[in-house]
This record gives sequence, C-alpha cells and structure tokens, in this order.
Amino acid sequence: MREAVTGAKRIVVKVGSSSLTTAAGGIDGERVSSLVDALAKLVDDGREVVLVSSGAIAAGLAPLGLRRRPRDLAAQQAAASVGQGLLIGHYAASFARFGRTVGQVLLTADDVTRRAHYRNAYRTLRKLLDLRAVPIVNENDTVATDEIRFGDNDRLAALVAALVEADLLVLLSDVDALYTGDPAKPDSRRIDEVRGGDDLAGVAIGKTGRAGVGTGGMVTKVEAARIATGAGIPVVLTAAPLAGAALAGEPIGTFFHREPRKPAARLFWLAHATAPRGRLHLDPGAVQAIVVRRKSLLPAGITAVDGSFLAGEPVDLVDAGSGVPVARGLVNYDAVELPVLLGRSTKDLDPDYRREIVHRDDLVLL
Repeated sequence: MREAVTGAKRIVVKVGSSSLTTAAGGIDGERVSSLVDALAKLVDDGREVVLVSSGAIAAGLAPLGLRRRPRDLAAQQAAASVGQGLLIGHYAASFARFGRTVGQVLLTADDVTRRAHYRNAYRTLRKLLDLRAVPIVNENDTVATDEIRFGDNDRLAALVAALVEADLLVLLSDVDALYTGDPAKPDSRRIDEVRGGDDLAGVAIGKTGRAGVGTGGMVTKVEAARIATGAGIPVVLTAAPLAGAALAGEPIGTFFHREPRKPAARLFWLAHATAPRGRLHLDPGAVQAIVVRRKSLLPAGITAVDGSFLAGEPVDLVDAGSGVPVARGLVNYDAVELPVLLGRSTKDLDPDYRREIVHRDDLVLL
C-alpha cells in the first residue's frame, strides 16, 4: 500500500496549527524548518507539492498579547491578519534555503463552493506548480466567517487535493495515527489501514486537538479522508514530526485506501464543495425513486420547500420523515416558483413547468 506514497507525483500536505506553533501562540521556527526539510526533498526529487497550512490565527496570538485563541470573530480576524504574514514569512525563508519560491493562496468558502471560483483557484495552483513554486494554501481568515470553523483546514485540504488531481493527501497533526479511542489510554489500538466505513465502526473520534490552539481533531481528519478517498486519492494520517518518514513510504501512521471508482468532477464538486441554498422535502415514494431507482425528482414527490434559491443553485433533497438529506442537486426552478407545483403530476402542469425539478444528471447521493 505504501507504493501509493512513494509513487505519488503530486502531493497535497496539510499541517495543523498545533504542529506549527507553541501552546501560548507564536510560530515554532524549528517545527516549520523540519516540515520544510521533508517537503523540499520531494520537490528536489521532481514531485509537485501543495501545502495546506493552518496556523495564521495561532501565530498571531503572542504578538497581540492574547493568551488563548479568542472566541469572538473580530479578534480571530485580527489575529489572522497579524499571523498570516508571519506564517508565510517563515515558510518563504525556510524554503529559500533550498532555492525554492513559495506562493501564498488564500481561499474563502466562495472559492471552493462556487464553480467559477473553483476553476479560478485551480488555474492559480496549476500555474504555480508549472513555475516550480510551492503553493501554500490557507483560508482567508481575515475576512472569513463560517470558514474559520471549517474543520481546521482538513476539509479544505481534501477539496484542494481533488482540485489539483493529487495522487496523495497527507494529513499531519499532533497524533501519530488514528486510534480506536484516546491514544493516551492503554486499551486504545492503533489503526494501520482503513479500507472503508466498516473499519471505523466503534472508533471513538475526539473533536479537539490537544494543544488548544487549533480547531480540528480526528473527526475532521477522518471526514477529510473520506472526501479524498471518495475522489480516488489515498490518504496518510500521521504526526507532523514523522512527515519525512511517512513521505518516504515507511509503514507509519494510518493509510486510507482510495475508492476504486472515481466520481465525475462535477458530481464531486456538487457533493463536497457546495453549500446548499435550500431544502426540498420528499415523500417516501420520491426518496425511493431518488435513492434506489436513481430517477429525476418530479414535483409530485415534494411535500415542502425551505430556503430562498434561484434556478441552477444547489439544494438538499431531504427525507420528510426523518429530516435527513439523502441527495443534493441543482434545482431547475426558483424557490418562489415551486409552491404551486408541489404534489402535482407533470402532465397537469403548464408546458413551461413540465421539466424535472432536479434532473438525475444534476444529482448526487449523500
């Protein structure tokens, strides 16, 4: 399985705040240099590397005299505005030791949830790689709202890996692998491989990092691994100090096997890189048609509509009985057009309203 690591030509590496900064805030230069040593070796070997790095907010804490990560948004944005420059400065100086140039790429939620922005982000990253630079990606926390709580960049890293069609995603944290429970407890067992959801049954996944400066935890890393492997990208999860060994193919950390079938890029974007603008509630017959028979959604099966959206925007299709989303699709009507169509057969509608509410080609199961 480690041949997938040593044979990877394009690699996305994600590192968390706790792996780069001190518990009190501020950048740990030795940790940054150690990580760059491992990544620069990959570039020298002719491989392409994209680094997704958290740490802007954490890096800004000490310079601003903040003892802990602030809770209010304005203080987080202020810390990010100070810390991002310090963070990229450390990376630039460290990569310069190897004669390498870095390029800063700051993304917001719109850049990964709006299709046109998604393509623009790809072009920027692709050009940086073509120019032999190392793209360093982070969320644009200085103007961010929801994405500051976006899973400590784990989900962003999975989306970037899919965006650049990476051969491997490496998730670095302060834990050396995925365990069945708290690694500090003697009854916790290390998980060497994950081939599917069954391998995670009964695994207790924590939600917070040990250092207290990040926002992620194993739950966001496992979700990121699910997204990446679903896009056909294998994942290695290990501790940041072990990055060099992991990238050399040594059997450390947890290896997540990729799914054998890679989804169409458009459907992957719809499932993982969009934010639904509304919800369509479906009766049991419509749920059966969507989930089992893979049919288009017609107005007869919709019982209610939530949200304000326009034709062409993503909406979640929800089982009205359980309230659980079963699919996501691009809707063919504005929200204001739907109430008069609900529960009606298409043959009873005006010809202008006989098309599907969501066509099966614009729909992905969740």
